[in-house]
Amino acid sequence: MISEKTNLDSQLSNTKIVATSLIAGAVAGALAKSAIAPLDRTKINFQVANKKYSTKAAFRFVLETYRKDGFLALWRGNSATMARIIPYAAIQFSSHEQWKRILSVDSGTVTKHKEKRRFLAGSLAGITSQTLTYPLDLARARMAVTQKETYHSLQEVFIRIWRDEGPAAFYRGYVATILGVIPYAGVSFYTYGTLQNWIKKEFGSTNAFSNLLCGAVAGMLGQTSSYPLDIVRRRMQTSAVTGHTYDTIIGTLVKVYREEGFIQGVYKGLSMNWVKGPIAVGISFATYDHIKHYLRLLLL
Repeated sequence: MISEKTNLDSQLSNTKIVATSLIAGAVAGALAKSAIAPLDRTKINFQVANKKYSTKAAFRFVLETYRKDGFLALWRGNSATMARIIPYAAIQFSSHEQWKRILSVDSGTVTKHKEKRRFLAGSLAGITSQTLTYPLDLARARMAVTQKETYHSLQEVFIRIWRDEGPAAFYRGYVATILGVIPYAGVSFYTYGTLQNWIKKEFGSTNAFSNLLCGAVAGMLGQTSSYPLDIVRRRMQTSAVTGHTYDTIIGTLVKVYREEGFIQGVYKGLSMNWVKGPIAVGISFATYDHIKHYLRLLLL
């Protein structure tokens, strides 16, 4: 299976490899995020609010949103999510393949520090995609924590941020995001690649189910490793609409810890991520590998 994949890629130009990665990544990201959008909106609302999180409270929020605003309100902010995740996932998966090529991660001739280079390739892919799409992530967070009367459209979010807060506001919380994406993307891609290689070695090949399982494990480990910085990111992104002030990473962590505690503050909503994270990452990785493989077969 490994040699088959290598032979397939070797028959295509790098332009075709990039193009198929972009398309497969875009579809994979859109499908995965749409599947867990209601859970994502629920998590963000608890992350940015000074209120206790529990599974019961999370389900209560979902039910109240449904009763008050209707079924589609559970996907509020998903248009911003799609506007962000489609280019984000496309860039992340495509840049990951390019970083792996640059760092010779899959080269059979270079074995020294291969595991470190596998982790580095994932982290660099995360940094690349996050940097290029960050304003869309901020807009999506703003829409998720406000009522529809506040922002009627994604375009209105950008216009009002530019007018009321200035262009620098589009990258508010960026440093915390990058510090979080380094372990998240690094651990996710590293775990997925390592588990896939182990399965291929032990059983000869992978399939859709094994890819889904590898992605689920990768998602859980990745989410856990970077979660406190995800809390910081959301607080800083939404401070302008929640009425709270969060200026620095350390200051935000200290404030959240003092006011809400460690588990119920710094790690608030992590159990929700253990549900939605593995689902989203599992779907994303499995879909990406499946679509990419068939697109490249079509181009031969």
